Amino acid sequence: MASTFKTLTNSDVASTRSMLHEAIPITGTIVSGTYEPNLNIKNYVHGMFQSVYDYPYLSSSANHIFDLTAGFSANSSLSGSAGIVQEAKKINMYNELAQILVGYDITGSIREFDQDGDLTGGAKISEALFFSFARLLTKDEIKKGSFGMTLLTGGVVSAPANPLTIYDANKNAYLVNSPAGEYTLLHTASDGSGTPVGLLYYQAGIAVITASVFGGNTAGYFGTPAYSQSTINDYLVSGSISGACDGMRNRLNNIQFNNTTELNSTIYFCRANHNEFNYSSNPTYISASKIVVKEIADNDPVAYATTVGLYSPSNELLAVAKLSEPLKKDSSNEFTLRVRLDY
Repeated sequence: MASTFKTLTNSDVASTRSMLHEAIPITGTIVSGTYEPNLNIKNYVHGMFQSVYDYPYLSSSANHIFDLTAGFSANSSLSGSAGIVQEAKKINMYNELAQILVGYDITGSIREFDQDGDLTGGAKISEALFFSFARLLTKDEIKKGSFGMTLLTGGVVSAPANPLTIYDANKNAYLVNSPAGEYTLLHTASDGSGTPVGLLYYQAGIAVITASVFGGNTAGYFGTPAYSQSTINDYLVSGSISGACDGMRNRLNNIQFNNTTELNSTIYFCRANHNEFNYSSNPTYISASKIVVKEIADNDPVAYATTVGLYSPSNELLAVAKLSEPLKKDSSNEFTLRVRLDY
């Protein structure tokens, strides 16, 4: 029990920020549907996106990995194509993500995803596949410069080929002109010299991949074995969103990145000078009018510190820190206890 209170000054308090990182590997084996028949892949009645789990999703031990969807802009050349399936939903999914990640222009229209980050012009990503990673994996944000995704962009569906790795290469050249926070361009070369093929939003944990990475109508077939003669554009027109997600998972080899947890700390330096805290008001400190921790009556008072309490200005106990072992305190010594609050 404290016998006195001591006011902490500004010089007794320090604030720090630490970044903790964790490696997250996502293998194509899990994503492609290891648990037959795709028990770790959840489709919904609305058919607007697909959820991927690391284990059969009905299991209580399953962890959500990411959501996957596809869409295109109303300005896309695919819009209005003959025999198009779920056109309104595909446009709505594109617009929903674009308004969150890219925002609106001065006329109030939703901006399209921009291939080079220059929102005022340049090439647009009008047809895209979207990966929205679970907060369980990304934590506070994806670590800059750590993201990589390997896709099989060629060959036939039964034997995908032509691996292409997409990198977050320019970790020091990220962009900030997004309402969702910081983002970067994804390139086909680790040094950032390759062709931009997508965007990665660090805080939102969303990757936007242009459908042209699969070559449109000129590359290998895109879909699943049941639709082996379909290209990516075929899927975006005549296929469902879930079908396009199946095709994307079938050609996904690997994803890896590091997440980031921001740990903010306030450190309190609790100083006990030589003439402070040498006595206790704990009732057990006295027995028969004698200090029980003194062996000789003429000795100075002595106490054993076991706990540090942090109080508000109105003397309300806010936090308690326990010492690993009691510290002997008398007039011949003094010490500083470092108390850290993490949040």
